Amino acid sequence: MKISVDEDKCCGAGSCVLAVPEVFDQRDEDGVVVLLDAEPAEEFHDRVREAADVCPAAVIQLSGTA
Repeated sequence: MKISVDEDKCCGAGSCVLAVPEVFDQRDEDGVVVLLDAEPAEEFHDRVREAADVCPAAVIQLSGTA
């Protein structure tokens, strides 16, 4: 699994950080998503999919298998 995010469209809701804090963080100054790990371990894949599904701005894109 590879993750990409569109920081320009992020609304700073933080739902991704709540779902997978090992993979996502937010910038202190504006709350925009920070991708900590673009190729997370398999143990995080289900939670990453959930984060992508609940992102209100749909800025999380997933590619690859697993």
